[in-house]
Amino acid sequence: MTPVVAVLHELKRRERDAEVRFWCDRSFGNAARSLLDKSGLDIRMDTVVSGKFRRYYHLSKIQHFTTRAVFWPNVRDGVLIVCGIMQSVAKLIIWRPDVVFTKGGYVCLPIGLAAHWLRIPLVIHDSDAHPGLTNRILARWATTIATGAPLEHYPYPTSRTVYVGIPIAEEFRPYTPDQVAAARAVLGVDAARPLVVVTGGGLGAVRLNNAVMAIAPELLATMTIVLISGVHQYAELRPRAAHLGDHFVLKAFVDSGMADVMGAADVVVARAGATTILELAALKKPTILVPNAHLTGGHQLKNAAVYESAGAVLSVRDDAIADDPAALASAIRQLVEHPAAARDMAATFATFAKPSAARDMAQLIIDAAT
Repeated sequence: MTPVVAVLHELKRRERDAEVRFWCDRSFGNAARSLLDKSGLDIRMDTVVSGKFRRYYHLSKIQHFTTRAVFWPNVRDGVLIVCGIMQSVAKLIIWRPDVVFTKGGYVCLPIGLAAHWLRIPLVIHDSDAHPGLTNRILARWATTIATGAPLEHYPYPTSRTVYVGIPIAEEFRPYTPDQVAAARAVLGVDAARPLVVVTGGGLGAVRLNNAVMAIAPELLATMTIVLISGVHQYAELRPRAAHLGDHFVLKAFVDSGMADVMGAADVVVARAGATTILELAALKKPTILVPNAHLTGGHQLKNAAVYESAGAVLSVRDDAIADDPAALASAIRQLVEHPAAARDMAATFATFAKPSAARDMAQLIIDAAT
């Protein structure tokens, strides 16, 4: 959602009179409405029925058919996709937009197919270094394909593909020392101690949370830790966090001001989601990525590999820290205890930032419409 909101702001700046609508899956309706309301954008939101095809990196092809918890939901969601295509065709016939922009989630498949069948120009964006199934299908007919990582990581035709980066909010930019100090004051942490911020996303990351709780007593002797646990595990971790002292801060979720939280840090530990990676690159932060090894297509592993191979981040797999939390502690100490090397790594990371991504993406959409 955050890249979409950034693009919507740019579209409204460039084409004030344009009629823009945002469509999403019903299950994300409330969250999307909340984000749109907070963004200040006066945009109509509609929902579309859709479903996803579950493909897990740690399961074989046979296991996808023999595992009931995977097979039957896939059958059900296949029916939902067909319904979503019919619904999207009807909505597009009634509205008839000049262009459709899809960001790559599974709800984009029925909408993108409907746009293709109705001969409406289609622009897609692929954030992950590993193309998702939806984008691989829609790329066959897309007018323009935009990517979040350099083009060598994608199989798309170069004649229709543009490397724009990932659109992010304007507040993600390098922080000055004064801005870092102000952000730490808001967090209420000791400005003299190294600060490590750990985030697993809005829902959290159990393996990452558990590893941090295991290594915290050792690390807190010399540094402060802010753990954003996600809403699902917060209640479980709160009693344990209370015994770790004032230099450990536990938060369930940060719904606004995430740039300030990560901007205050000396080191950030995060999942390897594509948007998070580019936000941290824009912040120019020494970063440790902890990719989820079980997600569809192993896309977080491939995201992390792109930046690790360039010397821009450190990477530790979440299944590795589940077996040995000390591996995460070692990576954190490596960056905290060698600040000059950490700054050099962050400078390399910052070269991947694309501050004009939202503007460039908006222009591609306008070009396709005209």
